[in-house]
Amino acid sequence: MSMSARAVPAALAGAAIETSGRRPQRRRKLRPADVVRHVLLIVGGLISLFPFYWMFVLSTHPSAVIYQYPPVMVPGDRLDDNVGSILSKINIWGAMSNTLVVALTVTVLVLLVASLAAFAFAKFEFPGKNVLFGIVLATFLLPSQLATIPQFLLMAELGWVGDLKALIFPSLASAFGVFWLRQYATSAIPKELLEAATIDGCGFWRQYVHVCLPTIRPALAFLGMFTFIGSWNDFMWPLIVLTDPSKLTLQVALSQLKTAHGTDYGMLMASSLIAVVPLLIIFALGAKQFMAGITEGAVKG
Repeated sequence: MSMSARAVPAALAGAAIETSGRRPQRRRKLRPADVVRHVLLIVGGLISLFPFYWMFVLSTHPSAVIYQYPPVMVPGDRLDDNVGSILSKINIWGAMSNTLVVALTVTVLVLLVASLAAFAFAKFEFPGKNVLFGIVLATFLLPSQLATIPQFLLMAELGWVGDLKALIFPSLASAFGVFWLRQYATSAIPKELLEAATIDGCGFWRQYVHVCLPTIRPALAFLGMFTFIGSWNDFMWPLIVLTDPSKLTLQVALSQLKTAHGTDYGMLMASSLIAVVPLLIIFALGAKQFMAGITEGAVKG
């Protein structure tokens, strides 16, 4: 037998010894602090979910169940009756479609306007830049209720009272959206990347589309969900400006279920359940981008 043939078994034997001599990886021990942390997270999650479960339970019972003690904690069989009562009293599907149109339109326009303004404030120099941004920040100091009367008079002059346009156009400019995206874009978009794009012949709009928007996508996702939820839940301004019953939004339509002779809480909880389900679906679909926007914005802002 040749020397090379003898060397092969020896090498295999050495490798086997070396492999057998390795210690198996130890599993990470679960420390008491980890147990406490997970228990607290589970408890916090259950506490956060309980209001939604309680709303669902009440929506399946008659109104009298709310006053029982101890409270009923299991679903009943009155959900169909409560939903039927809602449909007989208000046009909830029409109101939901109106709200969806307003919320989607406002969200898209806010993202467009806020991202354009934020990109300009974050990465370009122009006369009056700091003054204009200071004015945007100053709007945070004013409560929105102060603008209600001037805003209504403006809508009356335009002939938009009672129309959905009165809900859409006053919400186009979001000071929070401009501030949020500007803070994110300042650190997220490298100056060198914009300089390279300029050398390649990209103007403002191409830089905005191909550089800015892909970079600030997590912040846009957070702002989009934040704006959609705020527009969906808006109550005061639609209550003031909408006079046509066919143009009512969901929150205003649901307020009509309360009467001076009493409130059917089972029916009211069923209507609240219908109103919150679309928000839960949207949040579930965009939760990843939503959380990414929060965490990255917290680090970069």
